[in-house]
Amino acid sequence: MITGFATAEGTARYRDRFPQLKAAGHFRQSEHVPGAGELWLSSIGLGTYLGEANDASDRAYTDAIVYAVQHGINVLDTAINYRNQRSERSLAAALKQLIDAGVIARDEVLVCTKAGYMPFDGDIPPDPGAYLRQEYVASGLAPQEEIAGGMHCMTPNYLADQIERSRRNTGLETLDVFYVHNPETQLGHVSPDVFYYRLHKAFEFLEGAVRDRVIRWFGAATWSGFRANPLDRGYLSLERIITNAQEVAGTDHHFRFAQVPFNLSMLEAFAYGNQGRNGKAASILRQAKGFGVAVVASGTLYQGNLAQGLPPQLKASMGTTSDAEAAIQFVRSATNLTTALVGMGRKEHVEANLKVAERTPVMRDDWENLFTARQE
Repeated sequence: MITGFATAEGTARYRDRFPQLKAAGHFRQSEHVPGAGELWLSSIGLGTYLGEANDASDRAYTDAIVYAVQHGINVLDTAINYRNQRSERSLAAALKQLIDAGVIARDEVLVCTKAGYMPFDGDIPPDPGAYLRQEYVASGLAPQEEIAGGMHCMTPNYLADQIERSRRNTGLETLDVFYVHNPETQLGHVSPDVFYYRLHKAFEFLEGAVRDRVIRWFGAATWSGFRANPLDRGYLSLERIITNAQEVAGTDHHFRFAQVPFNLSMLEAFAYGNQGRNGKAASILRQAKGFGVAVVASGTLYQGNLAQGLPPQLKASMGTTSDAEAAIQFVRSATNLTTALVGMGRKEHVEANLKVAERTPVMRDDWENLFTARQE
């Protein structure tokens, strides 16, 4: 296994190899985040969700990741269930190639993965249900009563198994960020009290995984939870999650990352004041800073839907002529955002999207004025 993990020194070394991108503000720190806030992270990260589960896509992803890291992207995001574990393995092939060639050192890149959904292995089996029951339920890894919707589990034993599989898949001794994947899935099947009890037990295990150096930090990668109405069944309270983390490990806890969709069609992470802190409500992007949490945006291009048809005035305000560039520039310029993840399964996608990194992000006041103008 490749030893080490992302460090402040390593990510600064990486940043300094790209003076043009550094000058443009492509690399940033989230200084409000204990420990992880010292890292220099690219404002655009590479996501690995989309694509077919086949050898051709594997090779394309590996080439894309190699090119991305060679040209200024040091945030790499995956999940064990993405393309039936193939995305983690494509990432492993890319990192081995880069490290063996001396292009990067392990401490220069932030590798993030997730678990929660029960994954297949390489291909979808002939009888998917039978495979999942045999692999996870019959083996004792995932108790039937704690599986939500027949597919989601976050018990300590299950998370331990998934982390070990992810370590083998990626070839990394230590995973930088481990996310509980869409934990709000559980809320469709159990009460909030049961849910937060399960999350508490998961955090106890994850703090132990940090001590064992199999992960460095953990968090929640969500779809609807942090964007939902507080009255909705699937709503996630960041304040209650942090309280859980503090009950487990005090102020030195390692819940330091939240992933939430944010794009031109899904604005709640900044515009919806649904997250409470000390009796006051605001959006997750505004509240996360006070909680010591870095926010990472997923769905930057909304699975390609924002790569065309944007209003000319919006592209002009973003300083771009391309729809995709404007959509990425909008997200990476968001107040208090660490990184905008963009799914890039081909080298040419990386090459096109990295043009945005050469641009200075939109000034905070100008960016926030877009919301004022929208309301007017």
